[in-house]
Amino acid sequence: MPAHATAWDPAQYLRHAGHRARPFTDLLARVPGLPGDPPRIADLGCGPGNVTVLLADRWPTARITGYDNAPEMLDRAHVDHEGPTPGGGRLDFAPADARTWTPAEPCDLIVSNATLQWVPGHAGRFADWIEALTPGGTFAFQVPGNFSAPSHTLMRELAHSARWRDRLAGTLRHDDAVLAPRAYLERLTGLGCAADVWETTYVHLLQGEDPVLDWVKGTGLRPVLTALADDPEAGEQFLADYRSALREAYPAGPHGTPFPFRRIFAVATKEA
Repeated sequence: MPAHATAWDPAQYLRHAGHRARPFTDLLARVPGLPGDPPRIADLGCGPGNVTVLLADRWPTARITGYDNAPEMLDRAHVDHEGPTPGGGRLDFAPADARTWTPAEPCDLIVSNATLQWVPGHAGRFADWIEALTPGGTFAFQVPGNFSAPSHTLMRELAHSARWRDRLAGTLRHDDAVLAPRAYLERLTGLGCAADVWETTYVHLLQGEDPVLDWVKGTGLRPVLTALADDPEAGEQFLADYRSALREAYPAGPHGTPFPFRRIFAVATKEA
């Protein structure tokens, strides 16, 4: 759910859907039981809805709404996933911006998967979201913590180089995209929640030609691709330079290309 001007491609994003879903399932495994019957759940930054449906697997009777501000993602979610769920619940999708969104009714769970890194100052919204939880409800999220990895440092170095800085200055906001795990813990406990915060580094084994480039084209590289969309030749040149750097940083092995990816998780439960 980044700035609305960023153009998204659901098909590109879903090319690595299995790897991208793993952190969400790991996050949900640490969410305790919910107080509502049926529970009311909000998925903030639902994207194409492919992981939102996992909420219905865990809470079959839940009323679930996925929110996003990318029309391309919501269109895909409406078509692929909206409607009654097998357990008697309901899955809907609606437009919203995490910078200003608050739920229209109390929620038993507010969850966000790989979205808050796109929202400057997102920790400042925690108080509003926790206030909107029912007693005993939970706020849970995960964000990437890999902004110092080569996939992102090389992207920034190229975007800030003499050739590209005039066109790409300001497109990549990495320095303050996420907080350290301890800072999230302090924020959430300071709001009166019992908090569980941790980090995990996955080592994804990616397949295909230039798979790390293929991965970031679905997420972190979107602001650059959007900024260069009106000049296809320039876009191809940037991709060519970035591709060469990624090949050196992430060499292919005999069974695929290892891609280490650190993520930060938090589960905060409001006092019952």
